Amino acid sequence: MTSGYGIVEAVEGRLHHVASGGFCPNARHALPERLLEIYQGLMHLIQEHRPQQVVLETQFFARNAQTALKLGQARGIALLAAAHHGLPVFEYSPAEIKQAVVGYGRAEKQQVQHMVRAILGLRTPLHPPDAADALAAAICHLHTRQHRIGETANR
Repeated sequence: MTSGYGIVEAVEGRLHHVASGGFCPNARHALPERLLEIYQGLMHLIQEHRPQQVVLETQFFARNAQTALKLGQARGIALLAAAHHGLPVFEYSPAEIKQAVVGYGRAEKQQVQHMVRAILGLRTPLHPPDAADALAAAICHLHTRQHRIGETANR
């Protein structure tokens, strides 16, 4: 169970990579211990980087019930960490994220990774791959937020 994270900031209309990576708890540990590792990692990230918002990918229906359950538990941990710090949470579907980053809601994972690297000016591949997904969600939110602010300003 790897949980990717990505932190992006917008400065004068440009997006900048702040941090990214993933939490990969030891698979030999019991589930509560693995969830605690994710929670502690998120708490540390929030304290270190002081984000203003948290963005999550909405849940999707997995073919495997066990995978869906584990994903839901990790999402719950992320929601708890955000709530602990009083951070607003925004959620986007995988199709919305792909549309915002690649321009096509059914883009392949490699296309998303490529565009995330291009948008943020990153030269090396992101590790783990889940970090690219997290950065894509952040990029989607920042693009969506800027678009909504532009609509409001033009009224």
